[in-house]
Amino acid sequence: MRRLARAHRHRSPSPLPGPPTQALEATTQQQPCKAVSGTWVSVYDGITVTDAGKLDIDHMVPLANAWRSGAGSWTAQRRKEFANDLTRPQLLAVSAATNRGKGDQGPEDWQPPAKAYWCTYATAWTNVKSSYQLTVTEAEKKKLTEMLGTCS
Repeated sequence: MRRLARAHRHRSPSPLPGPPTQALEATTQQQPCKAVSGTWVSVYDGITVTDAGKLDIDHMVPLANAWRSGAGSWTAQRRKEFANDLTRPQLLAVSAATNRGKGDQGPEDWQPPAKAYWCTYATAWTNVKSSYQLTVTEAEKKKLTEMLGTCS
């Protein structure tokens, strides 16, 4: 096992309001890319997680949603880039229970339980969909507009 020297923050390069998903203390890794201990705050629900097994890495825009929105016509390489994108607010460490409740739903059917995160979520969702030129349904647009209305 190796111990990382400092806590890690997941930040997108775009300035989004609200707290980033973050490790609150040093993280211990057993092997590359597998955190086994630390303390994280799940931005979707505000839950503090100390067991790495209770975290999921969520795709802000779920892969199945992206497929239905235009990714089905992409090359395998483009789909791989989307699934592993660390440059946009696409990948977040969140509580497993909340992420599994989200599934592959869009904002018209699922919103983060923490209403304080709605602005950030809707901004990030819109950023990802726009960056990848994915379509948005009318119901999705309506809910995103409502969620963006929570921005101060």
